[in-house]
Amino acid sequence: MKQDHPDLSVRRQCSLLSLARSGLYYQPRGESAENLKFMEIIDRQFLETPWYGSRQMARHMQREGHRCGRHRVRRLMRLMRLVPIYQEPKTSKKHPAHKIYPYLLRGLAITRRNQVWCTDISYIPMRRGFLYLVAIMDWHSRKVLSWRLSNSMDAGFCVEALKEALARYGKPKIFNSDQGSQFTSTEFTEVLLDAKVQISMDGRGRWIDNRMIERLWRSLKYECVYLNAFETGSEARKGIGAWISYYNEKRPHSSHGLLTPSEAYDTSDQYLKAAA
Repeated sequence: MKQDHPDLSVRRQCSLLSLARSGLYYQPRGESAENLKFMEIIDRQFLETPWYGSRQMARHMQREGHRCGRHRVRRLMRLMRLVPIYQEPKTSKKHPAHKIYPYLLRGLAITRRNQVWCTDISYIPMRRGFLYLVAIMDWHSRKVLSWRLSNSMDAGFCVEALKEALARYGKPKIFNSDQGSQFTSTEFTEVLLDAKVQISMDGRGRWIDNRMIERLWRSLKYECVYLNAFETGSEARKGIGAWISYYNEKRPHSSHGLLTPSEAYDTSDQYLKAAA
């Protein structure tokens, strides 16, 4: 009997399980133990003071007794995609060759599910490395529709998350993101255009529109990531997956009173019909 090539077998398993192959082949990123420690300290502080640039963050580090100068802080913050909101209100680096779409949410009342989806990428510290996490969120309900982990910043894992969300939940009227190269890539935007979804991208002064997912990252990190110090990609995927299920299904969201994000998503159309 003919045996599959090992890489083909892995691709089939990934397809069946909706996993990113990058997670299965995860290798800890090549930063020193000291830099990884500094990155976690910077990440925790940035959740508290997202206006800190590299100069202020370096001063904070030095006041706490860490020998970490501004140039190192700046490099690590760039690696982690941390951009202070007062300095440049964009959460990731633009690609000069990619098309930037106009911002469509100005003055728009977002009152129902699948009216607007949004996305973001966050740095996830590991015991001996780090990963990147992307999430697709329904703006109105705050439900996480899909997510992926990756050990690189290419667009592939973002495209996988987007395709899963579209397959499971239909399509939104508008999809909003920052101007990061992953979201402006042809690979990503073509999926939205093929689905006839309007593309919206945050412009200058619109960093506040990322606040829903920023709150998600803060809760995820303090309630899951920092408490567990995951060793491997599979451990991180399992732990983060369990927390996101808890967040969606069991954790009432402040925007919806006693309703969880999943309940708010499932009932939003009913409330609109009752109000009408």
